[in-house]
Amino acid sequence: MRDVLALFEGDFRVQVLFTAPPHVFGGEVPHALRELGSAVVPWEQATRERFDLALAAGPRGVSEVDAPLVALSHGAGYVKRISGLGPEEDGIPGLRRKDVMPDGATLPAALTVPHTEELRGLARSCPEALPITRVVGDPVCDRVTASLPHRAAYREALGLRAEEKLVLFLSTWGPHSAFAKAETLLPRLATELPKDRFRTAVLLHPNVFAWHGRYQVSAWLAACVRRGIAVLPPETEWRSLLVAADHLLGDHGSLSVYATLTDAPILLASSPEREINPDSPAATLAATAPALTGSAPLPEQLAYAASQYRREEYAAIAARLTSCPGEFARRMRRVLYLALGLGQPAHEPPTARLPLPVRPPEWSGPGAPGAAWEVSA
Repeated sequence: MRDVLALFEGDFRVQVLFTAPPHVFGGEVPHALRELGSAVVPWEQATRERFDLALAAGPRGVSEVDAPLVALSHGAGYVKRISGLGPEEDGIPGLRRKDVMPDGATLPAALTVPHTEELRGLARSCPEALPITRVVGDPVCDRVTASLPHRAAYREALGLRAEEKLVLFLSTWGPHSAFAKAETLLPRLATELPKDRFRTAVLLHPNVFAWHGRYQVSAWLAACVRRGIAVLPPETEWRSLLVAADHLLGDHGSLSVYATLTDAPILLASSPEREINPDSPAATLAATAPALTGSAPLPEQLAYAASQYRREEYAAIAARLTSCPGEFARRMRRVLYLALGLGQPAHEPPTARLPLPVRPPEWSGPGAPGAAWEVSA
């Protein structure tokens, strides 16, 4: 959402306001909006007023807002599927009829998708949405790609020496995620990887923090933090860490799929077939990346993944994330200003490099503070 809103920067004709409908995973939203310094409209008020445009990266509550809607995708395409819950619930979240038309009757002003492959899914689930669907690409792909040539600067900002390898533990949420194995897996990361050669950081889906609470996640992982593993808060600019990483240990979530944009080998700790959209890049990644086992030391498995890594295989997966690389800012800005009925600003919208990270205190040696760290702009 912040990448989309950046397209309005400098335009005094547009005032951006935020609101959020009630949600079981919404506990972290007020904190995020405070950190952003944004003007917030209470949900009850937002549903009583008229707005010129609404942007939403999910279907909850959108039918209650009086405004033309531009519906955004979120994550690495549409990687997950739901099955066994009935005809209305089953399908690919984000492409189901109930997601496109939550009230059962009203189409958004525009539905934006990252790749032309999504059009086939829509043709099956909600064909009437095809005329208002726009293929705009993916801002994560564009910003990571723009930042990769400067990888050395990202590693230097983290305080990594040339001989040190950054291992990222990436997890989505839910009982089949990599985090579900954290009790046994994270201690292995803390004890099996030599500290003079490896640095480890943990990136968890915000829903993990929203469901369990920051206190509980911190309590569960306190022993790992004391051993030098950096557990990153949900507001972390995780894309900067992907640019700097040397090894990735992930699952079927979006972060693991976005990692295919980089040159870092991937090990999968979890890839449950029943939760993965079989037509998605995540399904191809699950069939391509080596699977973590309990029968070999972690350094050996990381070395094996590196020896088997073929850039062309992962580049083919990454190519399915966007069908118009480098064009998100231009395409999305056109959609937004058409919906507003305004002329676009008379300049090309830039694709900004990702901000440099700050070295985590957990990596500063014995006695360092154990507080979580975050990335600065």
